Amino acid sequence: MLVSLDQRRRDAIRRCTDAARSAGTQLLFGMTTSLALQSAPIPDGCDLDPTLLHTVSSDRTKRVRSGATVTHLWRALPQNGNVRVNRNVYALDLFHTWAQLADHLPLESLIVLGDAIITATARQRALARGRDAAGVHRDLLAFAETLPRFKGKRACLSSIQLIRPGADSPPESRERLSLLRHGLPDMALNHTVPDVAFRSGAAMTLDMAWPQWRVAVEYDGDQHRTDKAQWRRDTEKRDLLRGRDWVIFVATGATLADAGARAEFAFRVARVLTMRGAEFMFRVAEAPIETVIREVRRRG
Repeated sequence: MLVSLDQRRRDAIRRCTDAARSAGTQLLFGMTTSLALQSAPIPDGCDLDPTLLHTVSSDRTKRVRSGATVTHLWRALPQNGNVRVNRNVYALDLFHTWAQLADHLPLESLIVLGDAIITATARQRALARGRDAAGVHRDLLAFAETLPRFKGKRACLSSIQLIRPGADSPPESRERLSLLRHGLPDMALNHTVPDVAFRSGAAMTLDMAWPQWRVAVEYDGDQHRTDKAQWRRDTEKRDLLRGRDWVIFVATGATLADAGARAEFAFRVARVLTMRGAEFMFRVAEAPIETVIREVRRRG
């Protein structure tokens, strides 16, 4: 990301605080502004301008009009649970922010955002209650089911079929979805390899893995190349696991660059999975994400 999540959060807090002081009242921010305030990534394909400040209220009579903000109605607004940023600024909680954005995102981006919100919420809750990502995922499933009727509810219920805990970044989520769209079997995320550890004693995990066939995909962002400590950890892990008969593929921004690159990478992974005993129907071209959702529903 050209602008880090921390940088974006600091800028959003400053701008939202100025807007609240100018309005002379506390303001509740939603949409992409809520994501920025809570260090969650802003997804691709959003039809809202993320440079604007987006406020939210439960009905028209409670809207605070200000030249510095764009106002939105969200009738499902929770009475409790919104995030206090400072005395002037509040952010809509991330579950409601995800649902609120459902009508402004392509379906795949809504799935990617759901993955990111599970990670961000688990990080928030770990400070308070030690809740893990799997628990947050169950909470999001329950939340989606109990939402009242609104324009984006169908998209929420569709996307929840493919949202998973354990993704560390939006590009990692997009790589996972690309592999599924090419017909590869579902994989374990953030898989802990049993009976193997770093020299420090820390467990070794793999971004995406098919443990029964000892095949894995790791997504390397720029920090994996520029951070020497990260590069050494990656090398130690992959050398050790390859010595134990794991085949590890490394995905990067280049493997996601276009449909051809995604198809070529998916074929390489599919070929090894097939050679190791996996049975599935590979698709040369990516299927629509709706097709993958229907397949997941059929499998139950």
